[in-house]
Amino acid sequence: MARLALGPWFHKNVVDPLIQILRRGAEPKQLAFSAALGITLGVFPICGVTVFLCGLAIALLGSRCNAPTVMLANFMATPIELSLMLPFLRFGEILTGGPQFPFTSDAFKKVLTGQASHEVLLSVVHALLGWLVAAPFILATLYIILLPCFKFLVNKFSSVPLSPKKPLHSLSDVQLKVRDV
Repeated sequence: MARLALGPWFHKNVVDPLIQILRRGAEPKQLAFSAALGITLGVFPICGVTVFLCGLAIALLGSRCNAPTVMLANFMATPIELSLMLPFLRFGEILTGGPQFPFTSDAFKKVLTGQASHEVLLSVVHALLGWLVAAPFILATLYIILLPCFKFLVNKFSSVPLSPKKPLHSLSDVQLKVRDV
């Protein structure tokens, strides 16, 4: 039953917005960078902060990124965010040589109730450090993976030319159409 409901939800919240973005005629490089940025910021190891980080990145980068793509990618990264908290924590502990934090429900409960001890706060710092070191590699890897995907998708769905330098139709297309008339 849940599987049936997931299809229309995914189409409405992910596929349809992506197609709208593609039809607006953005460059594949900009879309790949924006999606990679949105996912990279979307896996930031503190829940509830990613939307603000994306907003700040959009404000700072301006026209160099595609805001809807950044936000859509951030939305899509939400389920991954929780699954990467522990790897970022462990990576940060390795980087600092710090003791391994016991990831228990009791520690999580202390964080949620505001009774965080020094160890819990240190673990948050370790997770942030792990993300901070990994983020450039995540961003670069995602960009390399997403660029060919967006080149394909833009060619398939875009209704406008890729750039002002590229005509909507090639010269041979125009000549063929003129001869047919």
